[in-house]
Amino acid sequence: MNLWLQETFELSQTEANVIVSLAVVVLLLLIRVGLGRLITRGIDDTDVVYRSRKIVSYVLATFGVVILLWLWIEELGNLGTFLGLAIGGLAIAMAEVLRNVAGWMYIVVRSPYRVDDRIEIDGVIGDVIDIKVFQTLVLEIGNWVDADQSTGRIVHIPNAKIFHTHVFNSTEAFGYLWHEISLWVTYESDWRRAEQLMQEALDEAGAHTVDEAEQRIEQASKNYKIRFTYLTPTVYLSADGRGVKLTGRILVDARRRRAVDQQVWRKLLDGIREDPNLEIAYPTTRTYLRDPLRITEGSAASPVSRQVDPADGDTSR
Repeated sequence: MNLWLQETFELSQTEANVIVSLAVVVLLLLIRVGLGRLITRGIDDTDVVYRSRKIVSYVLATFGVVILLWLWIEELGNLGTFLGLAIGGLAIAMAEVLRNVAGWMYIVVRSPYRVDDRIEIDGVIGDVIDIKVFQTLVLEIGNWVDADQSTGRIVHIPNAKIFHTHVFNSTEAFGYLWHEISLWVTYESDWRRAEQLMQEALDEAGAHTVDEAEQRIEQASKNYKIRFTYLTPTVYLSADGRGVKLTGRILVDARRRRAVDQQVWRKLLDGIREDPNLEIAYPTTRTYLRDPLRITEGSAASPVSRQVDPADGDTSR
């Protein structure tokens, strides 16, 4: 191709390489667009479409890099010194960009998180919707929205963050989290009945998750040293200045914490309303008077008597 261009249009090798390189890039872009449309039309599953388009992009990009290196290998040999200096300067000027690329390579190879995982990184919590070469895209949850629900914002997190901050993955191992629900009842309440009521509410909300969790833990234990002694819901008791505190601990799906929370509280509130021996405790202040206040003669609180001159038009009082 290069020889034909050089002979036909009387071009130098460098000029011919530039033209061929541009043609290769345009051709690969057209192939990418065409294959992307075929994949979108032929596959209904959005997850499969996303992964297929990513694979096509990576394969075509690798293929393009190989072709361009092959085209320019001779020119690169002649300009080796210049390129060495240029690469050194670019490495300093684009240090952060290169760190992002290194972070992307680490994410692809080691997989600290994948698309669809729920993660927290550098204070941002959300679901991973895309992993690009320079950044990870996260659909944010929480923030000003109560509980673990989406805000609708997409957060762009540089891939270099993976090297110098903690990454919390809620769905990597087995997809379940321990969730706690606290209830206070007054000291005068029947706390044993409250404990029974909370246990029933937890069992009703989490009964179906135990078997699934055991299976997932068994699978995850092949790669991670994960071990839980008890997976069934439990109620713990304590006491403080507010009253008797009951803390329910339940295993929930990482994306269903709010739904489980609501289900348990509906059961608790209905049970407390129907039982006259149960009363929810809340922060209060109580004052006790041990001795009644007495007013004695001559005390500061007793009436004051004085004489007034009748000439002043007043009488004694």
